[in-house]
Amino acid sequence: MSASQPENRLKRYCDLKTYWRNRFGCTVYKLPVDAGFTCPNRDGSRGTGGCTYCDGRGSRLRREGPLPSVSEQIRRGREFYRNRKGAKKFIAYFQTFTNTYAPCDRLKRLYDEALAQEDVIGLSVGTRPDCVPDDVLDLLKGYARNAHVWLEYGLQSISDPTLLRINRGHTAAEFLDAVKRAADENLLICTHIIVGLPGETPDDVLGTAQTLASLPIAGIKIHSLLVLEGTSLGEEYQKGGFSLWSQEEYVRTVCDVLEILPPEMVIQRLTADGYADIYLAPAWATNKMVVLNAIDREMERRDARQGCRYRQKTGREPGTSFP
Repeated sequence: MSASQPENRLKRYCDLKTYWRNRFGCTVYKLPVDAGFTCPNRDGSRGTGGCTYCDGRGSRLRREGPLPSVSEQIRRGREFYRNRKGAKKFIAYFQTFTNTYAPCDRLKRLYDEALAQEDVIGLSVGTRPDCVPDDVLDLLKGYARNAHVWLEYGLQSISDPTLLRINRGHTAAEFLDAVKRAADENLLICTHIIVGLPGETPDDVLGTAQTLASLPIAGIKIHSLLVLEGTSLGEEYQKGGFSLWSQEEYVRTVCDVLEILPPEMVIQRLTADGYADIYLAPAWATNKMVVLNAIDREMERRDARQGCRYRQKTGREPGTSFP
């Protein structure tokens, strides 16, 4: 079997596809939506220039011209997955930049439009922890009573020095507050982290994971650090300002993270994708399936499963409630 092909193994972690099949009886597909948002870390309200790793171009749709409506974007994505995959249920994924960064009435119009589309059963809203005022959280909690709703917080690291170095424009305390205020039995919180950030060690990543394991978080996206041309991170890398992790270091650390997360936390992503036209490094991250297969093999070699060290690291039983 080619290394680029998925291997036929039972997953040793709670992957998103399986989670949705168990919950809805079929595979659910995310339909990316670009609703034209910007970011407070770009427009000057929190900072300028954006995060050091972000090229700022936004979605491909945005670069092609005027954005189609939310309903048109969903229609195109729905037809693609229906024709190619036989898909029946969809999540509208507000993905590009900060998708709660607007007045609540505008957000409601956009979210309502998405949920009104045929076979759309919920929302996934990507945002920052400094952009979730209480009225927006109340809006999302209201949707979550009748729809499947994920609120995705970009965090990247729980370390304030790291957040400052990558110009995130928010603090760890703001993230913790945002999680606390969003906590709700229906609204599902997902957090994004990056493994291999400049200056961080595997222990730093595990510190972030241990914090997330202690919070009311339902899902996580783990990204490998990608260096892109045209970013300040890319300039720093080309000047020799930091070294990138090897694939072996990345795989070991991701497996360590999986071991200490709650066994029921949904693993939505285990590596990252980058734009090929501006991609600089690392070379090993360009083949997503090779990385995923390496993680599977390492978990099998350890005879480990997600959450096997969760109680040891947090003192909690799986599935316990959080304050």
